[in-house]
Amino acid sequence: MALYTYDSIRRTRVLETARAMLVAARTAPKGRGIDNLLAAVVDGDEIAVLAETMRALGRRRGVAFFERDAGNLAHADAVVLLGTRIAPFGLKICGMCGFPDCESKAEHPGVPCVFNTGDLGIAVGSAVGVAADHRMDSRVMYTIGQAVKELGWLGPDAAVIYGIPLSATAKNPFFDRPPV
Repeated sequence: MALYTYDSIRRTRVLETARAMLVAARTAPKGRGIDNLLAAVVDGDEIAVLAETMRALGRRRGVAFFERDAGNLAHADAVVLLGTRIAPFGLKICGMCGFPDCESKAEHPGVPCVFNTGDLGIAVGSAVGVAADHRMDSRVMYTIGQAVKELGWLGPDAAVIYGIPLSATAKNPFFDRPPV
């Protein structure tokens, strides 16, 4: 008989959940079936690199909550990264991005397509649903996404990115944080 303590299984369980979150994000519905999702899991020493990049961004731009969120990563065993490329669908009638159609929007490649960001939102919702189903502590953070973008971890096409830190502790360390 083997004896497994909470401490001996916690990290493995967090990583299993993170992997399941990637699958849920990938299989989430996407407009016209077009998949522009970018996804990865970070653990180990890379979490410290991510946190330091967040701190540096916060100091450089004078935004204190980046540093607070970076401190939250000390409690994370893994971080799920979800992003999207900006690739308009070629619609003749839309205008939801602020331009009359995709052809006009193409002249402004930095402006997000609402379908890409909407699909990302659905994927994030699917992923955090898995985290909740597994009773995993999590929080969606745009600050993580900004640092990942600076690090280039999801590649040069990653236009909008969110990070979801994961923890399995007695109390969710990503909430009840000091205000900034």
